[in-house]
Amino acid sequence: VKSEGPKLVPFFKATCVYFVLWLPTSSPSWFSALIKCLPIFCLWVFLLAHGINFLVSHQSASRILAGLIFSAVGDAFLIWQEQGYFIHGLLMFAITHILYSSAFGMKPLDLKAGLLMGVVSSSCYAFLYSYLSGPFTYLVAVYIALIGFMGWRAMAGVQLCNDLWTWTKLSACVGAMLFMVSDLTIALNEFCFPVPYSRFIIMATYYAAQMLIALSAVETRDEEDFRKRS
Repeated sequence: VKSEGPKLVPFFKATCVYFVLWLPTSSPSWFSALIKCLPIFCLWVFLLAHGINFLVSHQSASRILAGLIFSAVGDAFLIWQEQGYFIHGLLMFAITHILYSSAFGMKPLDLKAGLLMGVVSSSCYAFLYSYLSGPFTYLVAVYIALIGFMGWRAMAGVQLCNDLWTWTKLSACVGAMLFMVSDLTIALNEFCFPVPYSRFIIMATYYAAQMLIALSAVETRDEEDFRKRS
């Protein structure tokens, strides 16, 4: 973990810039889009700093990088959500969750984790359903299914009871959970009722989630050694 810390300094600085400037959402601009996306750009650089060969040889890392790219596009769309680009942002993040799910993989399956995430996702949608109308009734259902699936795959990778885990897998799991908190706050604030300090909650959990998921792409243990433990 210590060896990766210095590479994340630009991300932390960019995140501080966002919260210090705290540009008003009522005046969307390309500058505000740049400031909002800058921490995600820094995570691109964080992964690229490990080398192109690393990304090519580790499909999970390259998929997480692709997910970060779609996330940045989604962030830009959401700057202009009041101008009708909310659905565009929703689509970009849906693609992001598909890419992250693919990066986390389907092994181990862990059906118990899948059942838990299914219950959580269904409960969230059941609560939101009465507030939804038109195409959002279906779009939100699909989106919740995708982020719930992503959360399942991230959670399934952490086998604490069997001592078959790495800090990268734990990082992916915590990151996925924070992503869900961020998106649930967006949904509540957008469709249900004003959430106090919603913007701070959304962005703080979102940036933390993206950082942890980016960290999960970093291999810190020899694959052969991990297979022996498995």
